[in-house]
Amino acid sequence: MGLKVYKPTSPGIRFRVSLNRKELASKEPEKSLVRRLMKNAGRNSQGKITVRHRGGGAKRLYRVIDFKRDKDGIPARVTAIEYDPNRTAFIALLTYADGEKRYIIAPSDLKVGDTVVSGVEVDIKPGNCLPLRNIPTGTFIHNIELQIGRGGILVRSAGSAAQLLAKEEPYAHVRLPSGEVRLIPLDCRATIGQISNIDHENISLGKAGRRRLMGWRPSVRGVAMNPVDHPHGGGEGRSPVGMPSPVSPWGKPTLGYKTRRGKKYSDKLILKRRR
Repeated sequence: MGLKVYKPTSPGIRFRVSLNRKELASKEPEKSLVRRLMKNAGRNSQGKITVRHRGGGAKRLYRVIDFKRDKDGIPARVTAIEYDPNRTAFIALLTYADGEKRYIIAPSDLKVGDTVVSGVEVDIKPGNCLPLRNIPTGTFIHNIELQIGRGGILVRSAGSAAQLLAKEEPYAHVRLPSGEVRLIPLDCRATIGQISNIDHENISLGKAGRRRLMGWRPSVRGVAMNPVDHPHGGGEGRSPVGMPSPVSPWGKPTLGYKTRRGKKYSDKLILKRRR
């Protein structure tokens, strides 16, 4: 799927680069697979802001995605490849032989009319889902489970893929897109292939208004504030940060400061740290 570059007929379009969505279905999402999606503007259950700079945005419906792929042995035909406003990857609508419909994250090589299936003994082709134990080493995979039967939670964004490096009972060695090599139980499932929408990283929104439509509010630099508002604030004219390392509005180190707990249970499962 290619990119679409616009003629500079206005300041907002001058730098805009978007996806050419001719290959995507133009129909409404499957009605039985959508749910109401409430906005929370970055607030938790107590009403306190836990994620800054969120709010507003266009209304969305949530598409229910099948991350577990637990319908074994029943082939499914790809009915449509669709856009999903809730994620960077495209989604594929599957129609199973028994009539049931489900959405999955679409691999890059999946086309309308293709057949996919999940199970233990299935072919190694894009869109098929099977345990890591049955996947050959060197294969590119996505939608990887961390706990058996819980559903895929790793490698779900546009254009990403992990690689199965080795298998040693009871774990598989998987290189994640970040470069981290991690141990994952061999009976956890994964889907074959690289995720669709590889050109997502080349998109340029073109103007701030499109960012607002996506639910993101403006962020102000600390050095542009007053001393009462931010540790970086104040000074005459354009002033530097003025401290050994950049900090957050609450004085905590930021921009590269490691916040992972020192003794986390999963440390023993990480063979090589990310770059």
